[in-house]
Amino acid sequence: MPASATPRSLEPIGFSIPANVPTHWYNLNADLPTPVPPHLHPGTREPLTPADLAPLFPMALIAQEVSTERYIEIPQVVREIYAQWRPAPLVRAHRLERELGTPARIYYKYEGVSPVGSHKPNTAVPQVYYNAIEGITKLTTETGAGQWGASLAMACSMLGLTCEVWQVRASYDSKPYRRMQMETYGSVCHSSPSDLTEAGRAILAATPDTTGSLGMAISEAVEVAVGDPNAHYSLGSVLNHVMLHQSVIGIEALDQLDQAGEAQADVVFGCAGGGSNLAGLSFPFIGKNLREGTTTRVVACEPAACPSLTQGEYRYDHGDVAGLTPLLKMHTLGTDFVPPAIHAGGLRYHGMSPMVSHTVELGLMEAVAIEQDDAFAAGILFARVEGIVPAPESTHALAAALAYARTVTEPEVIVIGLSGNGALDLPAYAEYV
Repeated sequence: MPASATPRSLEPIGFSIPANVPTHWYNLNADLPTPVPPHLHPGTREPLTPADLAPLFPMALIAQEVSTERYIEIPQVVREIYAQWRPAPLVRAHRLERELGTPARIYYKYEGVSPVGSHKPNTAVPQVYYNAIEGITKLTTETGAGQWGASLAMACSMLGLTCEVWQVRASYDSKPYRRMQMETYGSVCHSSPSDLTEAGRAILAATPDTTGSLGMAISEAVEVAVGDPNAHYSLGSVLNHVMLHQSVIGIEALDQLDQAGEAQADVVFGCAGGGSNLAGLSFPFIGKNLREGTTTRVVACEPAACPSLTQGEYRYDHGDVAGLTPLLKMHTLGTDFVPPAIHAGGLRYHGMSPMVSHTVELGLMEAVAIEQDDAFAAGILFARVEGIVPAPESTHALAAALAYARTVTEPEVIVIGLSGNGALDLPAYAEYV
């Protein structure tokens, strides 16, 4: 059963934190040649004001959403929690290199060492912290594969908030262990669309057999948050402040490559759904390109079943089905797009982060679409050679990187974002083994 909020101290414990745990987040907005187009009010189509966002987010996150400061200090309480798993390892994939017969030096940045097994706690912890210090006692959210829902549930339990999650029906039905993980942390998880909200009831009335989508789940979570003065909404990807928090991945990777004696990464591959893992890994590399003239290529690897970057339109669109969210300038397949129930549930979003979309438009990042069969083949090869079963989402980056590595004829450095492990996603591998 869901737990009630348990007040917890928001003061730092005061233990010594290793120096290689990042002290600041990096904000690519400070270095972009042209600014990211502003979010618009859904009614007036004018740029959003802080007051427009206040019903959903704490002021600290609203300030981060529009900030152009290059570095933003990480609160000590957040760093103390980060220190449980950060810095995440950057691993040289020697066995994979030998298996492929490539002269490339392949590294993977492994986020599966976090308590929930993915990169998502990097933003869940600060989001919960900033809400807690503003006096919020409950957060609502959506989740696809469940790693974001589990991460927010974990952070809420650690910092004394309650959490209510709407999970896309296809993943809710196929990934029961994610729901159990959220419930273990004291949160409640609903299948979406549900009959608990006006948005959910309207969707079910129109399409009772729908497999759901992140856009539907967002509508439900936002509706509940807006109706509760003690609640806020929390988003695990897409928005600027989420990209900011995830930058710890790339900040560490740059330092770790330097320690390994590498002058730079030649190519960085990251899986792409809403954009948080990809941005977290790649934005510090892109910023270094812009400031220092390095030449790292960045490749966004999205599922062919949900190809917002490679086939979507770059325009203003809502982040949810019901039209409750602001209008975001992004690559989008349209809010009515319901992707097939592919196994990579964390990549089943109709749109792409405005910041990621903008970097693609500026030519600072490129994108490829990966077929599911190719993704799982790469995941199985990686598991059998390197020993880690990747999250289905991560296999898209692996597939693109492995295909590229097989074409390399001279030594170069490849970095792959391994955004999580597949320990709770093994049923997805069943038809491929």
